[in-house]
Amino acid sequence: MEIGGREEKGMLLKDKTAIVTGAASGIGREIALTFAREGARVCIADLDIDAAHRTAAEITRRYNTVAMAAAMDVTDEAQVDFGVKSTAAAFGGIDILVSNAGVQHIDALVDLSFADWRRILAVHLDGAFLTTRACLKHMYPARAGSILYMGSVHSKLASLLKAPYVAAKHGLIGLCKAVAKEGAEYGVRANVICPGFVRTPLVERQIPEQARALGISEEDVVKKVMLKETVDGEFTTTEDVAAVALMFASFPTNALTGQSIVVSHGWHME
Repeated sequence: MEIGGREEKGMLLKDKTAIVTGAASGIGREIALTFAREGARVCIADLDIDAAHRTAAEITRRYNTVAMAAAMDVTDEAQVDFGVKSTAAAFGGIDILVSNAGVQHIDALVDLSFADWRRILAVHLDGAFLTTRACLKHMYPARAGSILYMGSVHSKLASLLKAPYVAAKHGLIGLCKAVAKEGAEYGVRANVICPGFVRTPLVERQIPEQARALGISEEDVVKKVMLKETVDGEFTTTEDVAAVALMFASFPTNALTGQSIVVSHGWHME
């Protein structure tokens, strides 16, 4: 049997079940498509349920595999638990979690409201915690699983006007290490992907915001702020990030756990 032009036996995620949050668009969507291409059953978890259904339908059409959509606010404990349980019931378990849902806010720290601070941390950190906890309850009995957190170069570095985002993305690395330690005896791995700037709707919104805040043109935001430190002046692509996600998700042992990989055209090197 062939799916999407590839023989089924060669698929890296054949018969695996993955939940990808924030998967109706951007990086999450690309990861979901990549996982489906490699044989996974995928749950598209997103606030925008209509877009999630469209992505799930596209997966089914393109790869002749099973996909489902779930309405999920990752900061809502009940929604997260219900979405994960529903996915496990439909697909027979949970093998992979990609905690990708994210938001951004541009503001100087001195002007930042407490509400905006809490909102950014809630989506990134509370969301990662809630989805991780819910998935571990299925991964531990199966004694296998892979959890991927969508970090950022801002998991390693700081930038102006992004204090809560930087704090949250740094926090994901700490959470990942704790999950890797606790999950090891159950065969559960945890890792972080740290992209540079990817031209998603989230980044597109930042360009005019930073231009106004910094008093420069949008072109200068791209060239002199976002891509200034890259080796080639290029944006990271969703395909770049999805390739790393596939590598982490399909890695077979605990040899690769508790790690973070930067995907940024050399913006940050370790």
